[in-house]
Order: sequence, then C-alpha cells, then structure tokens
Amino acid sequence: MFTGIITDIGAVKAVTQGSDTRFDIATNYDMATVAIGASIACSGACLTVIEKDDGWFAVEASQETLDKTTAGAWREGTPLNLERALKVGDELGGHIVTGHVDGVGEVRAVSPVGGSLKIDFEAPESVAKFIAEKGSVTVDGVSLTVNGVTGTAFSVNIIPHTQTETTLGKLQAGDRVNLEIDVLARYVARLNDVKG
Repeated sequence: MFTGIITDIGAVKAVTQGSDTRFDIATNYDMATVAIGASIACSGACLTVIEKDDGWFAVEASQETLDKTTAGAWREGTPLNLERALKVGDELGGHIVTGHVDGVGEVRAVSPVGGSLKIDFEAPESVAKFIAEKGSVTVDGVSLTVNGVTGTAFSVNIIPHTQTETTLGKLQAGDRVNLEIDVLARYVARLNDVKG
C-alpha cells in the first residue's frame, strides 16, 4: 500500500532484457533501510526490490507489467516518481494507493493557471468510468484531486510544489502516464455489479 505522496525522483540507470525485464534505478533513498523483497512504487507501479546497493536498486517487470503500464517505454535516463511502501502509523497524506496500474492515459494539454498547471488527460474507457469530479486519482504514482470530467477526459491542477517534487511538472501533450483509480470506486462498482 502507498499514499501517492512522492518521496524521491529516481531515474532508470540500466535496462536488461531477459525472461523478465530488469530495471536498475538510481535513488536518493538510504538503501540500507530498504530490504530485498520490499515494494517500491515506480511511477505508480508497485515493483519488488531484487538487488540493491548505495544509491540504486533493481526491480524486474513481467511482460504483463510492460504491456499494461508505461514501463515498456522506460529507457536509461527515464525519470521515475518513487514512493516506499506505507508503514502502519505513517501519515496518510494522499489517498490509499495499491500500486496496481489500471491503465495508461495520455496528456491532452498542459496550460498555466496562476502558478499552477492545469493538465488535461485522456483515459481509457475502462478506467474513465471510475474517475469522478472531486474524487481521487493516481497519475504516475501521484495522488491528485480530479477537477473536472468530460467523457473519457479529466483534468487536474498541479501546484508548484508538486511540479518540482514529482515528474508531473515536465509533462507535455502526447506523454503517456500510469493511471490508478481510487480503490473505493473500484469496490463500489463491484458491489453494484453484484447487486445488479
């Protein structure tokens, strides 16, 4: 479990193709405090630490992960929003995030509004039906409040702090992002399906 509050911006150091794809990721985390087998959300995708040393850790991504997230396009130098797993007693500053990416969205437009950025996204239809105005959504691992929804499009505002402390401040039209819907919306929809 995560909260969608990013605590480091890492970067892909190396990509190694194999039966699964290995990513070596540079980080500012104190890796002495991260166990092998720990979960780290990498731009919203929960991945398992398989190797580590000072300043970096390695994860593997299955073909499913490569197909269903932006990880298939990660290359050396790709910046990643990082968040370590939530511990019991930690402050829940964002919302409950599982690290299970529901789909890949696309940036439609980025426009300044005061010091903030308004970002418009296009979501896959299977994901869009779960996104509600004033609800929560996770974009590349970042917990955000939805400003508005029109069909399969939705918008958020990114304050200056979020622009500098995550990768979202550098998004441009056409960029692809990992989307995770609010876990509460997922269960409400499931309950409605069962009742129906």
